[in-house]
Amino acid sequence: MVLLLLKDIVPAAQNNINTRFIILDKARSPAAAKNGENCIALAADETAAVHIQLWGDECEEFEAGDIVKLTNGIFSYVRNSGLILRAGKRGKMEKMGEFTVAFVETPNISEIQWIPDPENPKRYIQSAVVSAYSRIFPPLP
Repeated sequence: MVLLLLKDIVPAAQNNINTRFIILDKARSPAAAKNGENCIALAADETAAVHIQLWGDECEEFEAGDIVKLTNGIFSYVRNSGLILRAGKRGKMEKMGEFTVAFVETPNISEIQWIPDPENPKRYIQSAVVSAYSRIFPPLP
């Protein structure tokens, strides 16, 4: 299995993303009250950062500093939360370790505006950077 770097992830309606990252921060999702227990987290690897969505037990299982492997994940638009990387129904997140991975906070791929590729409407390409850093989580000191 090939692990994608976060900078190489693009929006798609398929569960085909295999990657690893460190969780930097965690907060309740704005949609949590309506949709049951879920939370949003800021995650990063050595190439980029991204917002991830955790559901149910995942909210308690994972904390800042955890290194997580995501298998068959999906990066797509979630109402009221924007572009989010998540396990979805077919994916799986598992803890691999703690505090031992290099990371960057920018660019945050959840803060990039994506548009359909004019040459292939099933793919998306970057259109503009909304914010270099997460607009949900402040930059780390």
